[in-house]
Amino acid sequence: MTVFYFTATGNSLAVAKSIGGSLISIPQVVDSDKLHYKDDVIGIVFPIFWWNLPIIVHRFMDKATLEADYLFAIGTYGNIVGGAMVNIQKQARQKGYSFNYINTVRMVDNYLSVFDMEKQVKGLPKKNVPECIALIVGDINERKNREARAHIGTKALTPLLGRRFKPDKSALKYTVDDRCTTCGICAQVCPVKNIAVSKKVEFYEHCEGCMACLHLCPQTALHCKGEKNDKRWRHPDVSLKEIIEANNRL
Repeated sequence: MTVFYFTATGNSLAVAKSIGGSLISIPQVVDSDKLHYKDDVIGIVFPIFWWNLPIIVHRFMDKATLEADYLFAIGTYGNIVGGAMVNIQKQARQKGYSFNYINTVRMVDNYLSVFDMEKQVKGLPKKNVPECIALIVGDINERKNREARAHIGTKALTPLLGRRFKPDKSALKYTVDDRCTTCGICAQVCPVKNIAVSKKVEFYEHCEGCMACLHLCPQTALHCKGEKNDKRWRHPDVSLKEIIEANNRL
């Protein structure tokens, strides 16, 4: 079994690790010339951004050919799924295959401009995350089928949100306070090489909007407009080292 994943603060990697198999980071392979993979089981695990696929996952799906007897897609989210899972199935079918099993896991929403991380963490027990992941793992092991689901209203609104959420220049609005030690962790966890660190932190104009840099700064020196406090999130079952290894493309 081969499982592709994209992670910013560890949620999707934690799910991928629970599923098992050979794990491949999407940022590490998305720029490869040939993306043709074959296995008995192939899956993809990713976070849902603004009701849709992250740009890097969309790029991977556009380039990759996944050949397997059983295919699955799992989305992690904190608020609303929107049309994300319907859209990834649509993208797969445009490439000539389809996912047998599609599901989601509601976890911490790490979007600091909207959500308070203290409240998100306190609300985790109500989301029954371990039970949900165990159910998904069991379904995959039993090769169950499950189609993507989305309310007609959310499917209609998803493209509108997509036009509103244009993350490429998001990081240009981030600020860096005097706690910064120019350690370079922010650049190492960025999945799209949007950050450079020398005597200071510099942001470019191809941000993914994943906020890994904000959450994983050891000094909490990076900030965005609208954040509620300095509380940050990294999944407890995923180390900073694992996220660096997944996303560092320098």
